[in-house]
Amino acid sequence: METKLLNISGQEVGKCEIPQEIFSRKVDEHFLHELVKYYLANKRLGTAQAKKRSDISGGGKKPWKQKGTGRARHGSNRSPLWRGGGVVFGPHNHSFKLDMPKTKRRAALLESLSAKYSDGVISVIENIDIKEAKTKEVREIFKALKIEVRKVLFVLDKSDEKFALASRNMKEVSWILARNINAYEILRARAIIFTSAGMKDLADFLNPKAEKASAK
Repeated sequence: METKLLNISGQEVGKCEIPQEIFSRKVDEHFLHELVKYYLANKRLGTAQAKKRSDISGGGKKPWKQKGTGRARHGSNRSPLWRGGGVVFGPHNHSFKLDMPKTKRRAALLESLSAKYSDGVISVIENIDIKEAKTKEVREIFKALKIEVRKVLFVLDKSDEKFALASRNMKEVSWILARNINAYEILRARAIIFTSAGMKDLADFLNPKAEKASAK
C-alpha cells in the first residue's frame, strides 16, 4: 500500500509505503468501544472520599435525654441527620482499573489505525523541520496541509524539542512517539499526521515477525 508523501508546505514529494497488515484490518466498533472504556477507566483516580459516621470525631455522649425535652430523639451528633455528621452512601477510595490482555490492546491499535485510514484522516509528511520554536510555525503547517479540525495528533519517531515548544500552547495539537502509540489516542484524534520516520518506526514496532523474533 502507498500513500502520498508531503512536505510541510503541503506539496507532494513522492510516495510512502505503508504496511497493509496494519492499515487494512476489519473494524469491530463494539470492540473499540470496549477499548475506550478500558482506557478511560484506568485514567480515573478514584480518590474521592467522604467521611462515614465512624470517621467523625465526638458523638460518644447522647446530646440530651430521651424524653421530656420536647425535642426529637437523638443518640449521637455523628448521625447523618446532623450538620457535620457522617455522609450516607458517600464516595470512598477505590480503584476503577480494568484489565485487558496485551494481544487485545494490540488488535485494538491495529483496528483503530485501519478505521482512521479508511476515514482518510491519516497523512504522512517528510519531517517537521521548523526554523523556530514558535506557534506560528505550526500554524503554517496546518495552513499548508489544509487542516481545519481540532485534536490533531502528530506521530514522530523521536522527540523534537522545537516542535514540542511550538505546539504546547495549542490545545488542539498533541504528539506521541510511534512506539508509545495506543488505540485511545488514535481514536480521539480527528487528524493524524505521521512523519515518514514515524511511519517506519510504527511498522517496525507492529511487525508480527519482529515481535516473534524479540519474544524468542
